[in-house]
Amino acid sequence: MRTGLIAKKLGMSRLFKEDGTHVPVTVLHLDDVEVVDARTNERDGYTAVQLGLGKAKVKNVTKANRGHFARAKVEPKKRLVEFRVADDALLEAGTKLSASHFLVGQKVDVTGQSKGKGFAGVMKRHNFAGLEATHGVSISHRSHGSTGQRQDPGKVFKGKKMAGHMGDERVTTLNLEVAAIDEERNLIMIRGAVPGAKNSVVLIRDAIKKARHADAPYPAATVAAAG
Repeated sequence: MRTGLIAKKLGMSRLFKEDGTHVPVTVLHLDDVEVVDARTNERDGYTAVQLGLGKAKVKNVTKANRGHFARAKVEPKKRLVEFRVADDALLEAGTKLSASHFLVGQKVDVTGQSKGKGFAGVMKRHNFAGLEATHGVSISHRSHGSTGQRQDPGKVFKGKKMAGHMGDERVTTLNLEVAAIDEERNLIMIRGAVPGAKNSVVLIRDAIKKARHADAPYPAATVAAAG
């Protein structure tokens, strides 16, 4: 198991194939993705790689994190994320990762924070059909109807689908395809949509339900190696 990548979602675009058909893609930018720390079994009880994205102003970094970045000898990062990895896939602090970490045609899983929709009814939130337009239904056509049973059990079960806050939750979309890679600009283009709004941070990793691409670089594709 190798590390994933942390990226910034720029938005959606499209690519044209040789036959003229177009493919909708989401453009993800690897904004100076760098290894900040490595977790080891001896010290932490597990193995993982901590990655940083972007550059943060020193005044916006906590005192504890300033010391953390200073020990790693890397510039302060806007966002830190850990990826669990195998023992032989650990990377040294300061290693910069490249977009060529993933290959065109490879399947990946993308995790992001979905767009918040606020308070939503059951028809929008859970795809309920709503009540009938007539036959005694009055001013409650979009309501959810009954929520409980009779005297036994006499309660509404936990987890019942009802109106409430929609969106703004961690969502992982599985088995998305890498449509294109731009190493020079550090861009990864994913076929279709990925969770999250523009300029939000997403995590990309090898698909858990598919075999890793045979030619995928292990333990990672670094900027120096790619160049």
